[in-house]
Amino acid sequence: MRLKILIAPDSFKGSLSAADAAACMESGIKKACGHADTLLLPLADGGEGTVEAMVSAVGGEYVKVIVDDPLGRPVEACYGRLKDGLTAVIEMASASGLPLLTREERDPVKTTSYGTGQLIRSALDAGCRRLIIGIGGSATNDGGMGMAQALGVLFLDDQGRSLGAGGGELCRLDRLDVSNLDSRLSETEILVASDVKNPLCGPLGASLFYGPQKGATPETASYLDGCLANFAAIIKRQFGQDIADVPGAGAAGGLGAGLMAFLSAELRSGIELIMDVLGFRTKAETVDLILTGEGRIDNQSAFGKVLSGVTDTAEQLGLPVVAIGGSVARDFTPWSDRLVAVSCVTEFMDLETALDNAGYAVTAAAERIGRLLTIGGMLPHL
Repeated sequence: MRLKILIAPDSFKGSLSAADAAACMESGIKKACGHADTLLLPLADGGEGTVEAMVSAVGGEYVKVIVDDPLGRPVEACYGRLKDGLTAVIEMASASGLPLLTREERDPVKTTSYGTGQLIRSALDAGCRRLIIGIGGSATNDGGMGMAQALGVLFLDDQGRSLGAGGGELCRLDRLDVSNLDSRLSETEILVASDVKNPLCGPLGASLFYGPQKGATPETASYLDGCLANFAAIIKRQFGQDIADVPGAGAAGGLGAGLMAFLSAELRSGIELIMDVLGFRTKAETVDLILTGEGRIDNQSAFGKVLSGVTDTAEQLGLPVVAIGGSVARDFTPWSDRLVAVSCVTEFMDLETALDNAGYAVTAAAERIGRLLTIGGMLPHL
């Protein structure tokens, strides 16, 4: 009887894409367990690697677009157009992400999500009418104002003048004009992949909770929180939509709120959404074991990460899960009896060396797992 293994890792951030990690795992398994049948399904949770994972698994093409970065400078961004021709997968971080800025440039008062709106518009121009948008890793705190501006919404002050860019402008917001919002959005399904449950405002909101990592001082974060509160109040006044306390509204500097308010988007758990689109459960029903992994496995992996989604499904199907981590926290406690975590680092080394040798380390770890599986098959049933 041939062992069937579903190989479904996340990316190992800073070293391996999900597709590369899956290929390394397959190579290691085949070295030690040549009789195994493998099925590769790279995964993502809506953050970095979502476009690549979707295009790799489903098929399609990468579309490159010149858009505005968080400070309004031209940058090449990319989204995936899947083989059905109707579905686009967008990572907002490719246009409006923190990695596009130096540490000195981080300023959530000024940064804009305009480039994300340009990516959406490009996908609409290409005929896509189903958009899957991952909103992790933002550099912005503008409530999705820039995104909406790129799609035709006017943000006006009490003199009827258009606001500029950045979340700091929202304190001057008096009125919204949506008469020129791109009409194609009304016939487009928009699904947002995010595992952030934070509200728009308050201590756990976009500004006070996430603002500091985007360059906000405590005073700036408090100011921006007030700006987003004004934004929410005007949306409620004009449209009767109360977005301030909706779980996920505070995701990506309030982009979650903007996507709901202007694009009628549906916010979904990132890993659950990606797994649904890729048909993960159907594929898992045909195998004996799931091999997964991610760069860092710790107790936070149980909350909205690829490992949690994979393990939850495996539990429902009665399947074992082996997870390879670039590192595994010393205090990591598996939340399922069906989960085993294995570190691919077997000797002391600095982070740079570990990242440079990630492919070799993941392959070697998978080979060790394969040899254990082979030995296990030799044991008498107890």
